[in-house]
Amino acid sequence: MVQPGVIMGPLAADFTKAGAHIYDLVSLHNRSLLFWPLMSLVTPGVAFLCRGVAYLSVYVGSTHYGANQLAIYYGVEVSNWVIITGALIAAPVLGRLYVSLRDLKHKRRAAALGARIVPRILGEKIGNLDVVERAMNNSKKGYVGEDMQDPLTTLGPTFNLNIMYSDLIFTTSPEHVKLILATDFQNFVKVFARDRIADFDIFDRHADQVLAVLKQRLREGHAVDFQPAFHTPPNATYLPNGQKSPQKNAADEFADAFLKAQEIIADRERLSWIWPLFEINKDKTADSMKIVNAYIEPVIKEAVERKQNAPPQEKNVDDKEAEKEGCLLDHLLDVTMDPVVLRDETLNIMIAGRDTTAATLTFVIYLLSQHPDVLQRLRAEILEKVGPNRRPNFEDLKELKYLRAVLNETLRLFPIVPFNVRQSVNETIWPSPVPSEKPLYIPPKTSVVYSVFLMHRRKDLWGPDAEEFDPDRFLDDRLKKYLLKNSFIFLPFNAGPRICLGQQYAYNEMSFMVIRLLQSFCDISLDLASAPKEAVPPADWAKGTGRKAIEKVRPKNHLTMYASGGVWVKMNEATN
Repeated sequence: MVQPGVIMGPLAADFTKAGAHIYDLVSLHNRSLLFWPLMSLVTPGVAFLCRGVAYLSVYVGSTHYGANQLAIYYGVEVSNWVIITGALIAAPVLGRLYVSLRDLKHKRRAAALGARIVPRILGEKIGNLDVVERAMNNSKKGYVGEDMQDPLTTLGPTFNLNIMYSDLIFTTSPEHVKLILATDFQNFVKVFARDRIADFDIFDRHADQVLAVLKQRLREGHAVDFQPAFHTPPNATYLPNGQKSPQKNAADEFADAFLKAQEIIADRERLSWIWPLFEINKDKTADSMKIVNAYIEPVIKEAVERKQNAPPQEKNVDDKEAEKEGCLLDHLLDVTMDPVVLRDETLNIMIAGRDTTAATLTFVIYLLSQHPDVLQRLRAEILEKVGPNRRPNFEDLKELKYLRAVLNETLRLFPIVPFNVRQSVNETIWPSPVPSEKPLYIPPKTSVVYSVFLMHRRKDLWGPDAEEFDPDRFLDDRLKKYLLKNSFIFLPFNAGPRICLGQQYAYNEMSFMVIRLLQSFCDISLDLASAPKEAVPPADWAKGTGRKAIEKVRPKNHLTMYASGGVWVKMNEATN
């Protein structure tokens, strides 16, 4: 029986963000190749080839045995080499036959359900390898999502990339994204209390550190790159009381290694299931993940030892409030002492807090540098509600309506996870983007990619000015006209049971940092002369369309969105 909307997501961010699951992705990619335990000692490419050889050997052996039995039965003598050669020649033919029969089965199943198969991209090369090439080239030289514009125009908001004869559904339809996300999952327990005062102490310490460095650099006449400045270190949200964060140099190495691992994983996803063939000589993630693990494992070890050596305590009703103030690792230690589980989950949430806030704040600074009117209006609101020096509190954040609009508009244009992946468990039917046509049939175990980045910029969903930066769209009549009519057109933190549990924490942290920043500085200007080459858009971007033509930085994505080469600015300190 068809179960509409039954979707699962092994590669998606079930707890936080896709970017937070780098370790899970690396492990999943590598473990999925293992045909036997010995394969863990070789590269992904060698493991992939060994598995292929093993499958081929079983096929050839079975064919040889069957052919010999037939020859004996009919009294015909056939050379072993003829049988083996024939089996090898027939293998690609049988593979193509399998694909054709599978597609025929899907068409018949769709017809039986009154549906149709999802429109496919018809590439010029075998297995749509030209589609893969365009995606790889676009990731290095083009604008985010640009390679998807042609099929979106010709095939509609939902289509099948069909990479190497494997179905890969791509959608920017809010109706289909709603089916993917708002399914019958059990609700998750919240990890973050919305108004924890301790969080604001953490934000304040980090803001002071960042502002001190910025002021020193700017007073020396240098431009500053905001992207690394905003990356949050491990703090009390993640670490037990009294436990120290790793040293700065280790944190820098971790950041570089994690970035490289994300880039490798993103390329693997673009290459589909043939990616191991590009890692014959070496697992490209090995060196990076070694650094990542070395960074987090000492933290876990110390926390486990602290927990084991702590005297037993009796709990009472009053302890419930104390438990709410505990950090993530405290809660995890109450559930398991397994260092591998603790490492993976702590890393996940650390990266969620690190990448989401840092990237969004980076793009906030970029957009404010390009829109001084927005900056001055935002700063005026901050000075009116909070003042030039006072530390903001939770109640202040609720009053700063324009600040939330600026953050939302930034998240609309530059959502942290621009592309996400789920996989169907059972066959399902999606409504057609064109009401007059039959619904779309989604086969079981089919990968589905949805792009909030492209969906957030659809003019039919957001109006003719969809690619313009205008925070007022979250305050004026456009809010009711577009967003309130269909809340699934705006999904910077996912939605439904899979929504990011750290959403409010991220809003609080980003709001706090922007307030502190604009209390200290009165204007922001982009300084392209100080930026490295990779941070400056190519000259031919000016001939493009939409935001590509006006962009002054280079938005890119691996698992998450970031600015290639950073965002380099100069600022003047406020005198009030």
